[in-house]
Amino acid sequence: MPATSPLPRRQFLVATVAALATSRLPAAAAAEPIIDIHQHTNYGGGRDKTTYAPILPRPRNDDELIGHQRALGITTSILLPSGRPVKRDSTHEGRSNGLDGTCTGNEECMALARKHPGEFVFGANEVSDLTDAPAIVEKYLKLGAVAIGEQKFGVECDSPAMQRLYELAAAYNVPILMHWQTGSYNHGFDRFHRMLAKYSRTNFIGHAQTWWANIDAANVDDPRKLYPTGKVTPGGLTDKYLRDYPNMYGDLSAGSGLGAFARDPEHGAAFLDRHQDKLMYGSDCNDASAVAARCSGLRQLEQVRRLVTNKAAERKILHGNAKRLFRL
Repeated sequence: MPATSPLPRRQFLVATVAALATSRLPAAAAAEPIIDIHQHTNYGGGRDKTTYAPILPRPRNDDELIGHQRALGITTSILLPSGRPVKRDSTHEGRSNGLDGTCTGNEECMALARKHPGEFVFGANEVSDLTDAPAIVEKYLKLGAVAIGEQKFGVECDSPAMQRLYELAAAYNVPILMHWQTGSYNHGFDRFHRMLAKYSRTNFIGHAQTWWANIDAANVDDPRKLYPTGKVTPGGLTDKYLRDYPNMYGDLSAGSGLGAFARDPEHGAAFLDRHQDKLMYGSDCNDASAVAARCSGLRQLEQVRRLVTNKAAERKILHGNAKRLFRL
């Protein structure tokens, strides 16, 4: 009998990823549905600040992304596209194209979602202050996009351009996910409450460094200290926005979300409990391995399960809140 042909390298990698990562997840946990609200196609490292060339690691391909998500036990992933590449102030003359990396756009996210219906869904996005941004975003909303974002551009949060997108989100009943990063993206976090009040029919999702730094009332926004450590002084702006505005939600993804709870687990547990109806799991990790040492998505899953001792609250954060907000 002829020897069995070896699997092609790509298939082998995907199978290996799944085997490695599922061995790190409890059997019961892997069987429960999980929605990941924050993933990207062709996700690699950032860009060189001088040449804007992609930095290693190389971008993760679609097969590796699929393997990564299945390894984590994710049942539905939301793919967030970049805007089209342009050189202007809002993209830092090109540096933040590809969401400040290698992430691809609307067509690529939609194509993967349509190839794997149910397992992947897609968002709609465009550079905020391009004249035709609302028309481009609306095109993909009509094609089935479930969100606007990830909005990661150097614009004022209350600019006319952003307000057009807030209006569009309300019109299509989809949330808009915003990357808050002092000095780089979505300026004016301290005055964003005005937008939350003005656009009460628009659901907003907060994400990234400045969003999570501001769980701390003692935090002073500093672009040089985007990942604060140590004990948290309760009552920061993020806590207030989640508490005071029914249309404000939080995305737990990335190193900023992971660190916000690891820095002070006691505060983190109380925060997760207090906002259990407003917080949603996301990974936003670009690795292809799903190994805990490198995968913030896997570590965040473990952290949520460790800090949230109420099973009903855990299920909201890992599944129920996103299912309701994105109408999945």
